[in-house]
Amino acid sequence: MKKLLPFLAACLVLALSSFIVLRPVAAGYQVGDKATDFKLKNVDGKMVSLADNKTAKGYIVVFTCNTCPYAQAYESRILALHQKYARQGYPVVAINPNDPAVAPGDSFADMQKRAKAKQYAFPYLQDETQQIAKAYGATRTPHLYVLTRQGNDFIVSYIGAIDDNSEDASQVKTKYLENAMTDIIAGKPASVNSTKAIGCTIKWKRA
Repeated sequence: MKKLLPFLAACLVLALSSFIVLRPVAAGYQVGDKATDFKLKNVDGKMVSLADNKTAKGYIVVFTCNTCPYAQAYESRILALHQKYARQGYPVVAINPNDPAVAPGDSFADMQKRAKAKQYAFPYLQDETQQIAKAYGATRTPHLYVLTRQGNDFIVSYIGAIDDNSEDASQVKTKYLENAMTDIIAGKPASVNSTKAIGCTIKWKRA
């Protein structure tokens, strides 16, 4: 038994270490939470915050990037969302949370190139410290958060995916984000306010 104790102790330490490593990241915002404002650098070099646009009724905040195939597949749909909802007071704000040391194609210079090539009509911001993605609880690209203005605050009204088909826009059956926006613009809570974001995992900074 005495010989077995060190082995059992080692197993316990290993199990606890594994638990610590695998412990999930903080959940971030839930629907109904107040979103803290940020100030992040846009591809034009200017700093952007939610408070800048005094006429916005809210925002469609999209955590996305250059390199993820899912983000690329949804890119035209994100552009269309901005075109449709910016005129109704809910412009898109895109945020790239990826660490360029892990994903070199997501450098600030590459963000500028992509925004110019694809003619982004919305801000494309760099979350250099990744603190905003962590605060929101974003885990994927793309990962969407609809914010609704209440006074000087922005309240999370929807979290998740754009629709139910990441591969083929023509085969979409349920437009989660647009359905939520229909309710929100009508002054009602989204009937479905949370869906599972489908995409690449965010490329976090190495410890």
